This record gives sequence, structure tokens and C-alpha cells, in this order.
Amino acid sequence: MAASLSTALDVHFTIPQSDTKRPIFFTSPIRQNPTKKRFTISCNSSTSKTSSSTQPPQNLSESPSPQNPSLSDQLKPLSTTTLSSKDHQAQLLSKPKSTWVNPTRPKRSVLSLQRQKRSLYSYNPQIKELKLFSKKLNDCGSGEDEFVSVLETIPYPPTRENALLILNSLRPWQKAHLFFNWIKTQNSFPMETIFYNVTMKSLRYGLQFNIIEELANEMVSNEIQLDNITYSTIITCAKKCSRFDKAVEWFERMYKTGLMPDEVTYSAILDVYAKLGKVEEVLSLYERGVASGWKPDPITFSVLAKMFGEAGDYDGIRYVLQEMKSLGVQPNLVVYNTLLEAMGKAGKPGLARSLFEEMVDSGLTPNEKTLTALAKIYGKARWAKDAMELWERMRTNNWPMDFILYNTLLNMCADVGLVEEAEMLFEDMKRSEKCRPDSWTFTAMLNIYGSGGNADKSMELFEEMSKLGIGLNVMGCTCLVQCLGKARRIDDLVKVFNVAVDGGVKLDDRLCGCLLSVASLCDESEDVAKVLACLQQANPKLVALVKLIEDEETSFETLKEEFRAVVSDAAIETRRPFCNCLIDICRKRDLHGRAHELLYLGTLYGLYPDLHHKTVKEWSLDVRSLSVGAAHTALEEWMGTLTKFVQRNEELPELFSAHTGTGTHKFSQGLANSFDSHVKKLAAPFRQSEERAGHFVATREDLVTWLQSRIPSSVVA
Repeated sequence: MAASLSTALDVHFTIPQSDTKRPIFFTSPIRQNPTKKRFTISCNSSTSKTSSSTQPPQNLSESPSPQNPSLSDQLKPLSTTTLSSKDHQAQLLSKPKSTWVNPTRPKRSVLSLQRQKRSLYSYNPQIKELKLFSKKLNDCGSGEDEFVSVLETIPYPPTRENALLILNSLRPWQKAHLFFNWIKTQNSFPMETIFYNVTMKSLRYGLQFNIIEELANEMVSNEIQLDNITYSTIITCAKKCSRFDKAVEWFERMYKTGLMPDEVTYSAILDVYAKLGKVEEVLSLYERGVASGWKPDPITFSVLAKMFGEAGDYDGIRYVLQEMKSLGVQPNLVVYNTLLEAMGKAGKPGLARSLFEEMVDSGLTPNEKTLTALAKIYGKARWAKDAMELWERMRTNNWPMDFILYNTLLNMCADVGLVEEAEMLFEDMKRSEKCRPDSWTFTAMLNIYGSGGNADKSMELFEEMSKLGIGLNVMGCTCLVQCLGKARRIDDLVKVFNVAVDGGVKLDDRLCGCLLSVASLCDESEDVAKVLACLQQANPKLVALVKLIEDEETSFETLKEEFRAVVSDAAIETRRPFCNCLIDICRKRDLHGRAHELLYLGTLYGLYPDLHHKTVKEWSLDVRSLSVGAAHTALEEWMGTLTKFVQRNEELPELFSAHTGTGTHKFSQGLANSFDSHVKKLAAPFRQSEERAGHFVATREDLVTWLQSRIPSSVVA
């Protein structure tokens, strides 16, 4: 019967005769298996003792079919672990030890890969002494001999874990580098990539790119693998040190090894390419990274926006906004600030305003940098109304303010001519505990009063600065000199100048140009002498040139050489103002011939590159970059040239024009009024154009008639 049962079921299960009442357990894993398995069960009974004794039960190793272990063999591990002993069962029935859970912290996910990850030295019993030793190393002197002498007192032999703990604890890059070199000399264990990475990161804080590159080359020579962290540290350090060529070189080496850059490396190398002006490379790398599955972060888009902003590329800025929208990247405050600065450099104040409103609507609160960027944009665009609305919103919403923002707002008020609003800001700063007025704050106020010609207010501020012990900088001194010079308060001017010199102010070419301009305005020779005495301390060569110009015996060649020497030594942005002021001095002294010589020299040396424009239908004179005296001289020179054309009966265009500009600044008088008075004095046929603001036009017929009337009759005959 047993044989037939075995044949029918193909299952053999051995049950001793004394255990006939034990139930048979079929575990759930057997029932849940979708594939049918066959088990061999050998049953012993009183009629089959012989077969039972001759065929003992087989375990898994002895089974004729190792792929099909018996049920008893499968249940054996369970019986030896879970159901092994009474003591173990008692332990399972005991109450587990309770664990306190902080209800204020979110419960960590069971599936978190970092849950059981711990440093190798976390349970090191030597960790306390090693930390004290690390502190001892940090506190010792920076000399190599002293550092090595402290190293000799290390409490335990350097193992991999101990050395890594100490290396991570060293803050100065010099000590981290010394300890790393010391470890290599001990030969206690093979050097690994992690030791180089930790040392390189410490060196990166110290901007030691050359040492980092030496370590990287050492890794290559010793066949130590450079991982993603190694390349990222090298590239970011090269970027911080402005070694952009090295950053590109190591990035290309990284790409050749097949390593994929992480987000930090991608953003860093994009910024490097952007600083190098390689726009095409930036876009190519960006698209390659996105195609490989990299999702750009807000920092990346901040880099792209800054790159396009520096170039004033509005289409590029729009591309950045579209990419962020398509990838679902929400701009953060840093990105918005960068985009606002880019909009300002691209000359798009309206779009900057729209972007700011979008940022506020998204729930972000602008910080000091945001408001500073927007204030600069409004000031540059002369948007007085929007500037004041921004100021009111800042006060209403209690948006953060700092020194830079306050001073930027004051400069914005100077740009758009808002005197009362600037005074409110200034008083608000005085009441503030965090943002007390500094030297730049007073300079902005001096600029505002100086632009308006308010000499009394300017001097009151100057006296207040002296009482508060706030030093006068060169820009504030320039504003005061200009304001006092226009008011003809020469004695106060000399007083301010002497205070600036005694205070150690470095006199620059802008201040020299301002003093030269004041000298051209003075009517009294005594005042001229006082101003030139101040200028003598700042630029003796310039004073010598003024005296040379006033000397009628000075030849043109001598004037040319001295003029070139002075202009060559001056800052580029002050060369044309120098020439303008020298021409004004000549006009003031009725030295018209010398004024024409200086205008010729200025044109010869490229100081007036856009003075004349010619088309088939119109010839024009652009005097917007000239002073009043220089503009008069340029007009007279132009009329003299046209007179020669008329005498030679050469072909002339239908229209002639002179562009003086309109003067958008509240305090800017421009050249229009002075030029209009001068052409009326000459009885020239130039009239202000109704279609084009800031233009004076004359027809060919009117101008030719006027020029012919000025030609002497003997010349006509």
C-alpha cells in the first residue's frame, strides 16, 4: 500500500509510528508558489519496518534530486531558529524595549538608503582622543616643524579610519596638506581616492589650484582612480581661481573618461564657458546635458541668464525663461535677481518691471539685491514715477533694506531729480539703527544738491560730515567742487579741497577735469589763480599746458606735443572733457584761434569720432559730447568748411542739421539754449526742428545765401 501511495502521489514523507497524531504543516510559501513541485514522502508502518530501516531519511545534500529538497529539509531552518528553544520563545514573548520618538521631527522613511549608513569610525573607541588630537593640530602654529612635532605625539598608530577622521577635522588648508603628505610617508595603508578628495576640498577653500593639479597628476601617475568628486573639485577650484582654461581642460578630460558630471560640475563649467564669452559652447553643453538626462537646476539658469545679460542679448534671456517653463523649473530668488540684472543690462526696463511683478505674484519676497537691481533700472531709464511707486511699496510691505539699497535709491533720485524724496530717504536712514548714513550716502546727497546747484545745502552736508567724523571721498569732493564752482564760491571750494587733501583723498582725473571746468567759468583772474593752485597739487602738467595755451608766442607744434603728452597720461574717460575745458578757457580769454587749434587736435587724436555725419540728402553736426564753448567752435569750424564748398560751387545736400540733444535730466540744461543763442547771434538760418527734438535744421538755399552774405566782396570778385 505504501508503494502504491508512493506511486500515486510520488510523495514520500516519513512519519514515525509513535508520532501518528502530529499534524502535518504546509507552509504558506509552498502554497503560494505558482509552479507545482513534487515532494517525496516515505511512510513507515508496522508492515514496512524493513524498508524503513534500510532507507533512512535523506537531507538536502543527500537527496538524489538537489533541485527538489524534501519538505523536512525546507522546514529545518525554521525549526532551528524560530522554534529552537523555550528560552528563545520566552525572549520573543517578552515586552520589547521602548524607543523615544521626537514628535516634532518627521518620521524617516524605512526605505531610505541613508538610514543605516554610518561612518566607519562612528563606533571607534579612540574617537574622543583623536578629536582632541585634531584640535591640538588645529591650534598649533602654521610652521611645518611645529606641526610635525605635534604629529609625533599622535596617540595611536595611523590607521585608515583614524587618518581620515583627523584629515576631515583639519581646517587650515596648509595643515591638511602637511598631514596628507605625512600620511603618505608612513606607508601604513594604501592611499585611496577619498584621501585625495578630502585634501583637495580643503585646498579649494584656500584657492590653491596649483597644488590640487599636482595631486591630480599624482593620482594619474600612481593609477589611483579619479572619481566624479575629484573632477568636480578640480573644476570648481579652477573656476574660483579664474583659471578658466584649466577648468575647460579638466572638464574635457573628465568627459573622455566616461564620467557623467553632476549638477555642481555642470553649473560650474557652464559658468566658465559663459565668462569666456563662448556662448555657442555653453548652449551646446547645456543641450548635451539635457539630452543625457540631466535636469538643470535654478543655478544653471542663473548662469545662462547672467551670460545673456552681460551681452545685452534679450533673445537669450527669453530663451532662458522658455527653457525653465518647458522643464518645469520654478525660478528661485537668485534666478529672478540675475534675470532682473540681465534685463537692466539689455535695456529693457518694462520687461524688468513685468518680471518683478511675476516674482511677487509667485509668493517670493524680494530681498535687498532684488530691489537694488530694480532701482538701478528705473534710475537709468529715468522712470521717476515707477521709482517712487517702488519706494512706497518697500515702505508699505516692510521689505528689507541695506546700505547698498539705500544708496542706490539715493542715486536713483539723483538720476531723476527727486530732491524731496531723496531727503526723506536720507532722514529715514538717520532714524534707522542698522543703516546709518555712511560716506557714500552723503556723497549721493551731495550729488543731488550739486546737480541742482544748491551750494548752501551742499555746504551744510559738508559741515555735518565733519562733525560726525565721516571722511570725504573723491566723488563727494568732485560734487562739491562742481557745485561751489558754478556758484562762484571759490573760497569755499578751496576749503573743501584742502580738507580732502588733508584727509588723504586720492585726487583723480575726474576731479582735475572738474577744477579745469571751474577755471573756465571764473571771471576774475584772482579766482582763476586760486583754482589753478588747487589743480597744481593734483596735476602739474595740466596747469603747465593751460599757461602754455595762454601764451600767444607758443607755436602750434609745441602745443601739439604738450597736448598729446597730457592727454596720453589722462584716463580715457577724461580725455575729451579735458579738451572741452581747454577750449572753454580759450573762448573765455577770447583766444578763438587757439580754440580752433585745440578742436583740431582733439579730432586728430580721436576725441571726437562722431562729430560729423554725411548722407546724400543731409549733412549733420553732432555736438552732444561737447561743452558749450567747444560746440560754438565746432559750429564755426563747420561753417568755415561749408563756405569753401560754396566758393568752389561744389554739390551740397538738401538739408543741414546740428544735433544738440534734449537733456532728459531735470537739472540738465543741455546745449539747446546756448546753441540757439549762438546761431541767433550769428544770424545763421538754423531753426529748432519740430519733428526731431534736439535738432537745429537749415535748408540748402537758406544756408548758401547766408554763407555768401558773409563772404567779403573782394573774395567774391
